[in-house]
Amino acid sequence: MTDEDAVRRPGRGFVVKIWDAPTRWVHGLIIALIGLAWWTESHDQMDWHIRIGCALLGVVLFRLAWGFFGGATARFSSFVRGPGAVLRYAAKLARGGVAEEGVGHNPMGGWSVVALLGVMAAEIGVGLFCVDVDGLESGPLADRVSFQAGRAAAHWHTVLFNALLALIALHLCAIAFYGIVRKDNLIGPMLTGRKRLAGRNGDATGASPSRGSGVMFWVSAAVAAGVAVWASLGFKI
Repeated sequence: MTDEDAVRRPGRGFVVKIWDAPTRWVHGLIIALIGLAWWTESHDQMDWHIRIGCALLGVVLFRLAWGFFGGATARFSSFVRGPGAVLRYAAKLARGGVAEEGVGHNPMGGWSVVALLGVMAAEIGVGLFCVDVDGLESGPLADRVSFQAGRAAAHWHTVLFNALLALIALHLCAIAFYGIVRKDNLIGPMLTGRKRLAGRNGDATGASPSRGSGVMFWVSAAVAAGVAVWASLGFKI
């Protein structure tokens, strides 16, 4: 742990950097792009809706890659736990217990992240093949499937968006629960990257997690951006 990563505050433990910048950028971009995707669709701006969907594809692909090459708390290996760990954590919450303080996602929150990324990926995937009822507004890959298949994709695009809204609502409820009931602010650390960690007597509980690979950041970003542009062109050379 370095002075850059953690700051000692007498009697209050350490302020530790727990979220790397790319993870926070992805979080903000996903929020903005989902909002824009909804607005453009509801205002019949389908050209922009498709562009935003392809941009969101790039962001999701980058986050998936960053789940393997990013900082310690961004990696799937750090927060995707087995059923036993999830059940033990849920039981402790139900009993009103306070889980051990740590960094990153808890076992339940980790699966929430996986669910959100999975539904977003499926939503974007079927969106590429969507065809509207008139056959005029179509996804970049709609010409690869029949009209019936394109209409089915449009149906599932709507279903998955509603599922995504439900998961987002659940995510927000969890944030509110931790903030109000557990007195654990989850929003601040995602904005600043830092969180105060302290033991019972104000002692630090751990060092800042390791950072992600700078090289893999640029490689992942370039590949994700390239796929997003290629998707907008219907994967045509």
